Amino acid sequence: MDPRQLFVDERLKGHCVFCGAAPDSRDHCPSKVLLDEPFPDDLPVVESCLACNNGFSLDEEYLACLIEIVISGSANPDDIGRERIKKLLIEAPALKARIEKNKRISESGNLIWDVELDRVKRVVQKLARGHIAYELSLAKCEEPDSVSFMPLLSMSEDERSDFEYPCESSFAGWPEIGSRAFIKAAKEPLNLKSNPWIIIQPGRYRYMVGQSDGDFVRIVIAEYLACKVVWH
Repeated sequence: MDPRQLFVDERLKGHCVFCGAAPDSRDHCPSKVLLDEPFPDDLPVVESCLACNNGFSLDEEYLACLIEIVISGSANPDDIGRERIKKLLIEAPALKARIEKNKRISESGNLIWDVELDRVKRVVQKLARGHIAYELSLAKCEEPDSVSFMPLLSMSEDERSDFEYPCESSFAGWPEIGSRAFIKAAKEPLNLKSNPWIIIQPGRYRYMVGQSDGDFVRIVIAEYLACKVVWH
């Protein structure tokens, strides 16, 4: 029996992976605003409702713009490297002004950008729900037990190592038959030293799913923001 023919995600059919409502739309995960063109041909797509598909857009635009502004050190569109974000800041001056007003200089003279944490958290949770549904056939509409995010450069060496390289295989048990994780394992021999990261676009977006520390998703955006979501 070819395991590639077993993938029928019945539990996720007929449900928005973000809220559990009846789906009337499909959503790219990650959102295209976090990526550069040309987009990957095999960009993951999950079932969603229109409310979720549209409801996260402003927060996703905020996060995408915030990251590029922090990286460049300026909210001036001319200083932004990504053309998509440069255009967005020009077309959405209110968003640019909202981010820029949260700029301040610390006592040590460093430029600080205060973050709207609730907006970032909403996006990170949404992305995690999409990835764990897509890879492990797990519907996680309930609130996660923990959500964390911080710049990679703010991590200590040990924190960075723990985040990047799990001590064990990402899967404490065997992936469920029919899940994408099972199919990948069936196609390739098990190698606990292999890179567990799924790279959507080099330098722009990568993620990892696993079950060695509860059901978890780790995400890195723009090689700057490290995120982790866990359900126990």
